[in-house]
Amino acid sequence: MIRQVRFDKKQRVVDELVRRIESGLMEDGFLLPGEHQLAQEFNVSRGTLREALAELKRRNYIATQSGVGSIVTFDGVALDQRSGWAQALADSGAMINTDVLRLEAVTREDLLPRFGSDQFILLERRRRSNDGTAVSLERSLMPASGGLESLPRVGLIDNSLTITLAAYGYIGERGDQWIGAEPLNAIDAELLGRPEGTVFLKALRTTYDRQNRFMEQVESLLDPVHFRLHLQFGESK
Repeated sequence: MIRQVRFDKKQRVVDELVRRIESGLMEDGFLLPGEHQLAQEFNVSRGTLREALAELKRRNYIATQSGVGSIVTFDGVALDQRSGWAQALADSGAMINTDVLRLEAVTREDLLPRFGSDQFILLERRRRSNDGTAVSLERSLMPASGGLESLPRVGLIDNSLTITLAAYGYIGERGDQWIGAEPLNAIDAELLGRPEGTVFLKALRTTYDRQNRFMEQVESLLDPVHFRLHLQFGESK
């Protein structure tokens, strides 16, 4: 009976945190409150809370980095605000594989007026479904400063950009995102294995951290067969 009660408490914590993550209340890169605060909020022991966090980590909702804490991890762009796009694909039964195509220092003089620097770290990744079909292409630009300049040499922590940015002190606080559609150019079409001119969704997201520092600009090309945009307006009854 005691074990069942503890399981029920853990499941209550898991279900509520999953709800917050899938609803967009806790977005990609969100740093969860500390264990003590969460345990008090849910009125559970630290042991029960840790079991709940371990379950969320196992299900790829969060990742934990020593000295940083637990971070919501949905790599890529969350188009359907009820759940992250990676989770939506997983829910459909798809297995997503990630190819790192480039991780290198680049110069972008066109971005100097906007971000006050023309030196960036570029991470280019391609996502593939379990049958090998490329479903997205993502290019992330980060400042070549604050320790991030070492990324081409040391690589990502746990293969996660979100965890890596957090480990270097970059926690997303605000930003903007634009979503449209455009035909693939020759280079992107080759990387995605599609005919040139195939129309993909295009998302451009810029994120600033809690110190108002620019931390990331992500351009994502998304196969509209696998991704959708969900907007909600008005008050739910």
